Amino acid sequence: MSSVLFVEASNGAADAPLQTDRERSPGAEALDAYSQVVTAVARDLAPSVANLRVTRRVRGGRMAVGGGSAVVIAPDGYLLTSAHVVDGGHGGDASFVDGRDLRFTVVGRDPLSDLAVLRADARDLVPARLGDASALQVGQLVVAIGNPHGYAGSVTAGVVSALGRSLPVGRRGGPQRLVENVVQTDAALNPGNSGGALVDGRGCVVGINTAVAGVGLGLAVPINEATRRIVATLMSDGRVRRALLGVAVGPRPLPPRVAARLGRRDGLEVIEVVPEGPAARGGLHAEDLIVGLDGTPLRTTDDLQRLMTAERIGRPLELEIVREGAVQMLSVVPAELDG
Repeated sequence: MSSVLFVEASNGAADAPLQTDRERSPGAEALDAYSQVVTAVARDLAPSVANLRVTRRVRGGRMAVGGGSAVVIAPDGYLLTSAHVVDGGHGGDASFVDGRDLRFTVVGRDPLSDLAVLRADARDLVPARLGDASALQVGQLVVAIGNPHGYAGSVTAGVVSALGRSLPVGRRGGPQRLVENVVQTDAALNPGNSGGALVDGRGCVVGINTAVAGVGLGLAVPINEATRRIVATLMSDGRVRRALLGVAVGPRPLPPRVAARLGRRDGLEVIEVVPEGPAARGGLHAEDLIVGLDGTPLRTTDDLQRLMTAERIGRPLELEIVREGAVQMLSVVPAELDG
């Protein structure tokens, strides 16, 4: 049968019009569409992404302490980057694809979200459009754009491979903190790309690239309602007072019997408890499921983040948890995040 089909196709080929590349290769059109999205995103975002050279003042001048990338969020000089990129620095230089090299200062940092706001000496920068990571879906196309070491417009593409991850951050030898609800992607993050943009197919920034977690694995802090509030607070106050539990959590369905009893399906699984942190002192264990805080149901990491406000620092909180299928109450006293 296969030889007959081959002969028939061959006999008719002389009378058929010459096929184009797209007609010969059904995947070519899809590849072209993919490429068009990536190139359009890269072209549109390149003017909004800067290379950072971070410095701090020392006797006799300034000393370089690191570098990374940043994303313009307002034309009057405001940029968004990763908090760890500017850790230990007070300012530095930001380079853009149009050749400009601008001085910047650090307006504020929030280690818990690994976000920092900078202010460059300019009034005509090209701001990126901010999107909403809460609408992302696993498998969705994303593009990572940075400006590492001055190599303008470093671009990689991939997909969202997981949502709701937690990322431990902190200084070497110091206390560990946990960035919640990060976006996991297989878009490669090159050295120096921290602080750059994770962009959806419409050209909207849905995350700030924060770390390279391993081969073929990158993480980004999401742009959502919670992080927008953090950015606004950093711009106005220079810091965010945050209550700290000291846990890494992720969404998880509740056991059917517990779900029926509580009237909801989802909770937060405790993945890691920071040693000697507030949660550890309160008796919280890894694999516990957190379902409520002070009477407020918790279903997502955003629910927990929204409640970790300054008013709760040093005040006992009632955590409703599920442990080994039984609902229990624990009292936890959040500490203040040391920025």
